[in-house]
Amino acid sequence: MTTGAPPPSRNAPRSRLRTFLPLALVAWLILEVWLLTRVAEATSGFIVFLLLLAGVVAGSALIKRAGRRALRKFQETVAQQQQGITPETDRSGGNAFLLIAGLLLILPGLISDVFGLVLLLPPVRTALARRAERSLERRMAAAGPGTFGGAFQQARMRAPDGKVVQGEVVRDDEPPRPEGRDDDPRPPLTP
Repeated sequence: MTTGAPPPSRNAPRSRLRTFLPLALVAWLILEVWLLTRVAEATSGFIVFLLLLAGVVAGSALIKRAGRRALRKFQETVAQQQQGITPETDRSGGNAFLLIAGLLLILPGLISDVFGLVLLLPPVRTALARRAERSLERRMAAAGPGTFGGAFQQARMRAPDGKVVQGEVVRDDEPPRPEGRDDDPRPPLTP
């Protein structure tokens, strides 16, 4: 008894990202090690150690600062919402790119340090934030039903006429519980 439909293919084609990302990571690691050995030959191993240590200290301080800034921004947003004020959105890249810059500084290597330092520049963070926002909006608009992005667009169940249906499911096949029994596994909705 066949349905005529071909079975789903188990060998889906690999995306470019999945193909080239491991190669790029290996090339990056080899380049980092080569550059560190060249700097060590030109100066000394102690200077390389101090450079790596300075990157770890600067990256840690940057991550700590970005974390405090994120906490303060969150507290301000909550306070504004409690007062009924619509909080303003930050279009400058916020703390995400500062955290990434801190992580790049912490990673051992000079190339990652350069990328981390470039991310500290406000115009670079703003440009990357705008590009990321446009990319996210484009992907959300293209998301269809049944995808992760479609879950955001279909957060509510709707009746055929377009109205939102509020309520809960009541099953008729369960026997009624006697009154006064507290063996219900679900917690109460209100205290």
